[in-house]
Amino acid sequence: MLSASATSQQAICRYCLQNGRNSPTPRPLSSSISSSPKGKSSLVSQRVVLKLRIHSHSRKNSRISAAIATGSSDQADPCKAPKAQTCPLTREDLFASIREEALSDSRNEPTLASMLYATILSHDSLTYSISFVLANKLGNQDLHPSQLVDIFRQAFDNDPPSKKAMQADLCAVYERDPACDKYSQCLLYFKGFQAIQAYRVAHWLWTSGRKTLALALQSRISEVFQVDIHPAARIGSGILLDHATGVVIGETAVVGDNVSILHNVTLGGTGAQGGDRHPKVGDGVLIGAGVSILGNVKIGEGSKIGAGSVVLKEVPPHETAVGVPAKLLKAKKLVHEPSMDMDQTSFADYMI
Repeated sequence: MLSASATSQQAICRYCLQNGRNSPTPRPLSSSISSSPKGKSSLVSQRVVLKLRIHSHSRKNSRISAAIATGSSDQADPCKAPKAQTCPLTREDLFASIREEALSDSRNEPTLASMLYATILSHDSLTYSISFVLANKLGNQDLHPSQLVDIFRQAFDNDPPSKKAMQADLCAVYERDPACDKYSQCLLYFKGFQAIQAYRVAHWLWTSGRKTLALALQSRISEVFQVDIHPAARIGSGILLDHATGVVIGETAVVGDNVSILHNVTLGGTGAQGGDRHPKVGDGVLIGAGVSILGNVKIGEGSKIGAGSVVLKEVPPHETAVGVPAKLLKAKKLVHEPSMDMDQTSFADYMI
């Protein structure tokens, strides 16, 4: 593991959402941590629990929406496009919360104190912390951690949208995954989040013309996390890869914002032909475990794909598709983003 220099930073949260508005009163995190009814640690000011939501209804101008609408992967790059939806906390306050969690865990579990210092407490920013974590997980004798950490830092420093996407991804996992009790858990232990951030670096390398290194990094990501995402794929922000094992996303695939994908999902092609050959997934889509979506088909925004389905044709927006091959259920259109509530079993007219 790489050595890390110590930094001093007081954990201060400047924001809490109260009736939809930010409270300007600074409040030390150590005096404002409480447990919600679900057992999650939440920022509290004047007894109001901060609920992290990633809103997505004003993203129609983004280039990724244009790409999905036209079925083309060449017209949009969500890693470069401006994002309307963000995490309610600033990046600095989010990392301050993570540091506070790490300090508490160090006191409660001294065995992990050294690891928590090296991965979180010795760094002064979220991007440097995740760069350190990823470099040590992905490094080997061919790609040394000291080389990788510089590459990761360079990528995030030169691609500000990736920083915003990372922040939105972190909040997405915390909000949607009931197994995630702390931001620091996601940062350190959730390989779906880590795989997406590593992909973002590989994508930056690919679009910067460093394709050989991007492919080498993709290979290591696949080996370490069992997640295979081609660096040319276009993926938005607010992404949840739940469990993540076995996720495959092909070269010309496009994935919108606020998408939730479970394990063993394939966004693949249909044969040996080249060109634009992979799925285009809209905003707010929920893709259940074991789903295969094959070919250059569009999955409309706000739709839901039931577990184990094989999708070969277009799914219109706000529809539910289930089966092998997948068929649309005759039900009312979904009026929300199913990726947010993660409900994978409620199908209005589905009967066994």
